[in-house]
Amino acid sequence: MKLNISFPATGCQKLIEVDDERKLRTFYEKRMATEVAADALGEEWKGYVVRISGGNDKQGFPMKQGVLTHGRVRLLLKKAQICAGLHCGCQSECSQFGHREKRGEGYSRTH
Repeated sequence: MKLNISFPATGCQKLIEVDDERKLRTFYEKRMATEVAADALGEEWKGYVVRISGGNDKQGFPMKQGVLTHGRVRLLLKKAQICAGLHCGCQSECSQFGHREKRGEGYSRTH
């Protein structure tokens, strides 16, 4: 499992890959926005507390806060709610190819 650990105040980000199931048990069955002690990841993470802010399953489907199920569900959302995670002040449209920003007549890909 890959863990992306970041500290937004400084912009520091670290991607670690953990294969040991014993180390990952502390993250299982937790909800988003839950704070978890990172001591189980190893000596370098002793004393750190991390907050679960998102994730994807093996097929790439993202988590959404407020959906309290263990499996995948279909949600009825408005178009504006789908793009809520994208923080831009522009008029935007989500498609299966990613986030696109409207500019004049055509579209330019932003990701």
